[in-house]
Amino acid sequence: MIARAPLPPAQPVPTAPAPASTTVLSNELTFTRSAGVRVVVWVRAGPSRTAAPVVRLHRYTEEGFPEVYLLLARTVSSTGEAWIDLRVPGRPNGRTGWVPAGALGPMRLTHWALRIDRRQLRAWLSYDGRVAWSAPVGIGKPSTPTPPGHYWVRELLRVPGHTLYGPYAFGTSDYSALSSWPGGGVVGIHGTNEPWLIPGRPSHGCIRMRNTAITYLAHHLPIGAPIDIT
Repeated sequence: MIARAPLPPAQPVPTAPAPASTTVLSNELTFTRSAGVRVVVWVRAGPSRTAAPVVRLHRYTEEGFPEVYLLLARTVSSTGEAWIDLRVPGRPNGRTGWVPAGALGPMRLTHWALRIDRRQLRAWLSYDGRVAWSAPVGIGKPSTPTPPGHYWVRELLRVPGHTLYGPYAFGTSDYSALSSWPGGGVVGIHGTNEPWLIPGRPSHGCIRMRNTAITYLAHHLPIGAPIDIT
């Protein structure tokens, strides 16, 4: 009789992790969510504590206002940890990354959005995807162009007196070619004391509007609203 080798012990069948659950937080046209910082942590390249660090969150803008981040999506991993995909202000423009959801404060929702067309030298303000208002703008000259991309409003400053910035100035997440410019080169959207230059390309990268237009925008465009510069 031929002796049979004993069968190897049965191995457990590996179980695939449950797929992550992802929710879109902003489409940056009809709805956009933003949030401030609760805990300063690393922004990471992926939704994991072992993913490569990109940059640290920060609490305040260059002008000392509470910082706000535009939120793209929320993912719950197979382990149950929630992560937020967000846009990151600073150089280089256009960075995104992930942070644990607990690092951020309450979410704020807006249906307002601003689009600026550098070719047509015009801005359009929309609500829930419908154009509500439009105005001509001045943008950066060819040697110091206004950088295109997806950005958002980080702060609104009331400017006293009649200055070259007009009555109001928005701080955005867009950074110009002039890193030595005051505030680190943040591209602003502001009024002007030279309205005859609008529409045109007179600036160092900032977006200028006539004072009546920037006053209207200051009363309608909220902090955290998206800005699409094409």
